Amino acid sequence: MQDSAKPKTTAAKQKPRRGGLGRGLESLISSSPATTPSPASTAGAAKENGFLRVPIESVQPNPWQPRLHLKHDQLEELAASIRTHGVMQPLVVSAADSNGVYTLIAGERRWRASSLAGLEDVPVVIMDATPQAMLELAIVENVVRADLSPMEEAHAYRRLIEDFRLTQGEVAERVGKSRVAITNTLRLLNAPEPVQESLVMGEITEGHARAMLGLSSMTDQLEVLDQVRSRGLNVRQTEQMVRTWTQKPAQRAFERPALDPETVRVESRLREALGTRVTLKRSGTSGGTMTIEFFSDEQLQAICDRLMEEELW
Repeated sequence: MQDSAKPKTTAAKQKPRRGGLGRGLESLISSSPATTPSPASTAGAAKENGFLRVPIESVQPNPWQPRLHLKHDQLEELAASIRTHGVMQPLVVSAADSNGVYTLIAGERRWRASSLAGLEDVPVVIMDATPQAMLELAIVENVVRADLSPMEEAHAYRRLIEDFRLTQGEVAERVGKSRVAITNTLRLLNAPEPVQESLVMGEITEGHARAMLGLSSMTDQLEVLDQVRSRGLNVRQTEQMVRTWTQKPAQRAFERPALDPETVRVESRLREALGTRVTLKRSGTSGGTMTIEFFSDEQLQAICDRLMEEELW
């Protein structure tokens, strides 16, 4: 890396910054410079076009990768491009360990797509990076391409705060976002599990979820979630519903027919005990149906465990 100011000034004129994310990425890279690899750290590697090429099986995923889901169809498209044109941008990896294994820092999509494409080796740039920098670089790389879901972003920011003791302001500076944006994303972690699941599955947006968090009761949040999904409400309609929901019950929009107090009490206790939406429908004086909703296999298993092992009453 050159120390003179002139090349930096010229580069700044030729490549203007891409908003706050560019600033965050530059600060991370400057604190984690690329290394000049020693022979011991490049076992099995060859050099081509200025980049090292290492066996693809010698690269392991970033343990701090915040992205949990990769769309298979997009990986297949990238793999098809790689078969034709090769890997256009090198992966960023840490120096090889004593077993000759490199840890991926940035470029997981390219790495996985290269494997799908049948490549035996991939171009890499070796960089010194602490675990914190590995997480920050992975976040920035994904946020630049909008690859992280809101929940993945929220979990990644929480790891920076809890594992590395950064403040929200420091996280905002590192990833090039405003502190308010970080705070709003972190609030999603307070949403009930069904709301988070719906957000991950794409049934609702971050705007929907933030609107629901305006309600203090988990029961009310789940009621609104049900209305949003069943009626296909947009964010503005959801915000209006939440504003109405905080008023007196007689003034609420989309309100269900009045239930007797005992049915309301039982529904409420079941929802709190099971952590999901439960609806009771009376038919006659002594019968009816109970509907328990779940949004993932894991949640179904948790509900079954509670019903079979815990006393709800």
